[in-house]
Amino acid sequence: MPEPRIADLPKALATRSNPAVGVWNRLEGRPRTTDFQRALRAEVRDALWMLTRQWQMGEFRASDAGSPVTATYSIAGTRPSRFRPGGGAAEPLPDDRPLEALAERRPPAFTAGADPIAFDLRLAIGRRWLKLLGRDPVLANIAFDFRGQYVRMYPIALPDPTTDADAPRVADPEVWASLQAVAGRRMDGYLLYRHLKDGGHASDGISDILHMHYPALDALGVRLVAWFDDLIDRPDGDATWDPRRLEHVFSVAGTAPDGTEKVLTAEEFPGGELDWHAFSIDPDHPVGGAEPPLPAINRTVFPAPLRYAGMPLPRWWAVEDGGTNFAAVSPDSTDLARLIFLEFALVYSNDWYQLPCELPVGTLASIQGLAVTDVFGQRLWITPAGSGLDENWQRWSMYTLETLDAGPDTAADTSLFLPASVPKVADGPALEEVQLIRDENANLVWGIEATVPRPTGEGRRGSEVAAAVQAQHLRLHPPVPPDAPLAPIAYEAMNSVPEQWIPFIPVHVPGDNRTVQLQRAAMPNTVAVLPPVQPRTSLLREGLDVTPPHSYFVNQEEVPQTGTRLTVGYRRTRWRNGRVSVWLAAGRGAGRGEGASGLAFDLLVDTPKPPAG
Repeated sequence: MPEPRIADLPKALATRSNPAVGVWNRLEGRPRTTDFQRALRAEVRDALWMLTRQWQMGEFRASDAGSPVTATYSIAGTRPSRFRPGGGAAEPLPDDRPLEALAERRPPAFTAGADPIAFDLRLAIGRRWLKLLGRDPVLANIAFDFRGQYVRMYPIALPDPTTDADAPRVADPEVWASLQAVAGRRMDGYLLYRHLKDGGHASDGISDILHMHYPALDALGVRLVAWFDDLIDRPDGDATWDPRRLEHVFSVAGTAPDGTEKVLTAEEFPGGELDWHAFSIDPDHPVGGAEPPLPAINRTVFPAPLRYAGMPLPRWWAVEDGGTNFAAVSPDSTDLARLIFLEFALVYSNDWYQLPCELPVGTLASIQGLAVTDVFGQRLWITPAGSGLDENWQRWSMYTLETLDAGPDTAADTSLFLPASVPKVADGPALEEVQLIRDENANLVWGIEATVPRPTGEGRRGSEVAAAVQAQHLRLHPPVPPDAPLAPIAYEAMNSVPEQWIPFIPVHVPGDNRTVQLQRAAMPNTVAVLPPVQPRTSLLREGLDVTPPHSYFVNQEEVPQTGTRLTVGYRRTRWRNGRVSVWLAAGRGAGRGEGASGLAFDLLVDTPKPPAG
């Protein structure tokens, strides 16, 4: 059938007389060239569209501010020159070592009760002394005779395997073999060092017919003391470690630009990385004796826009890097830190500028004034954003120090502290490790000595040392067989726990019927004739090695439900002047949760059957 023809197509479309009629329009682009360079420029020729796009993106809501061109600032700074460990006496703050060395250092233990330990250091000091004798030009010809006298005068005694006192040095085969190798052949250098530190002379007790070499020996004694004092940093007085709170407490002080003393106190430093956030302004505990402040620093610098990896680009047509996906960040409504970060990164990221400012290390700096000149030639005076009252809950700032016990009228401190610390410290193996855990079944806190120091200076697993010492005690005191046959069962008042488990019992604070503290206790020894078990680590031996001995208490809140981990080990770093600093430090970390010792009372146990025959 032939297709009908419509004579007047516009009239048919207007009256819709023939609804079968349809209209199709198709536009096809035909590129005139194979070069896509101009097409990829995304050129916009419609100015009205561009203005509308700017209005949509909020670019017309400007703050009438220009980009900074130059900035002039004035900084008043002070360098802390006094150091006070906890509640001890103040001392000068040296500038030839990092602040971590003073904040963490503790004296190495050379004795545990009456038992000599740290034979590695004792032998090192003795070896150094014998080398000094052999290298001295005055004593070189007769140094051999003096060596024998010093070995006999400051001997290393061989332990007695038949006594309980020497059981820790006899039970370990490696320690026993080492002491057998050096006893009578090497000198105990620490005994000589202790004699010199107590005011003695190196020539005391040495036989010299004409007394001609006494001055040379005494001069070498001074060199020996200086060498060992410089080898390991040790506190001359009180240490910063607070055994009750299980953390370091210390203060540094300097003179502020207005002539007043400014004290910075680290009340809860657990050890490790030391930075500005460990300190607080302490106006109530002056130190005294600080040096004058530093001269003011006045500089004019050029601000630079702040840049970081994954930063959103300010240009509309720029292609951003897909390595950082801010859309994948989903913070909760209470996650303020993440919300502040996103607001900075997405909204105000291109509004931040950084100014170069070099300060001497260990400086407490306060910006006295900051003037910024923008591209319009306007000069603006910038004030601190965190100024105001310290207790104002609406005040917000970063990298500033809080004030301890601040009152309602205390002004906020906007200074910045750049401590004399180092970015990297090499940590040696742990010589001591103690795990403080809660045992709800026994209603006790246990100090588990996971690592204890050997008499030769290394660390060893506490369970192995406890088992070896216990076996040595049983060899010296074997159990007596019963005279009569035993009953099938026996009553046991209390079972035993491993000797490296030191109990802490809850006791009341004196004068308070509600507050509870933890007191170190002792478990009975497996051998009934021996005294109760004592800890082997210096962390838990607090108060045992002094005269008279005293009890040891720990605040109850220092052992949470997750437990507390304490370590002691050597740390080493190099200061900016090239000096190597080595110190023995204690550190604190989180534990691994609760535990169970298996301690039980009022038990019925099966008695061992006698051997057949």
